[in-house]
Amino acid sequence: MTRPIIVFDLDGTLIDTAPDLLDSLNHSLEAGGLVAAQSSQLHGFIGHGGKVMIEKAFAAQGKPLATDEHDRLYELFVDHYNGNMPGKSVPYPGVLDALDRFSDAGYLLAVCTNKFEMMAVRLLTELGIAHRFRFISGQDTFPYRKPDPRHLTDTIERAGGDLGRSLMVGDSRTDIDTAKAAGIPVVAVDFGYTDRHVREFEPSAIISHFGELTLGLVDRLIAASRR
Repeated sequence: MTRPIIVFDLDGTLIDTAPDLLDSLNHSLEAGGLVAAQSSQLHGFIGHGGKVMIEKAFAAQGKPLATDEHDRLYELFVDHYNGNMPGKSVPYPGVLDALDRFSDAGYLLAVCTNKFEMMAVRLLTELGIAHRFRFISGQDTFPYRKPDPRHLTDTIERAGGDLGRSLMVGDSRTDIDTAKAAGIPVVAVDFGYTDRHVREFEPSAIISHFGELTLGLVDRLIAASRR
């Protein structure tokens, strides 16, 4: 029988990458002549990759952004981020214990992120946990990305998981909408990167710490989704 699987978002879910994303964003904004973004603004920018972060930051300051300049600043963002990885990024409290808990129970683990695959793999490798995941997909792994449900369902397939016994864990509307479109239950963390509380997007469940992501909760949500 194919094994059950939990698929995690990365930024704001498994790993607190906000300090490094903010540093790289501000490196780009300053090169573009803009005022540095504040940490309080970052949650409204994250979720669709670095290029969208720059676009949203320009819009927030009411500044036009030409295509060539957008491309230039994005290259600066990527170079800065890659050059400082893993920087200040760390797993959220309880993440490692949760990964152990579900691996020991026979679950496969995977990552589905809108970060570039190379960046995601490198970050998790630098943090010493990439080997825990059967498959890591990014925005460039397939011809589509979240909120397209195929990004999630193809990640599950490539990881060798059972689509009918799958669950996603994320921190944003993008993750919740993706899982719902795929017909998969989704647990939302309420400490991630979103400018609106995740309860507004009606996930299957909400947790405030990974200690709350129990086998009982996940088994119940998966069972309920199969009725």
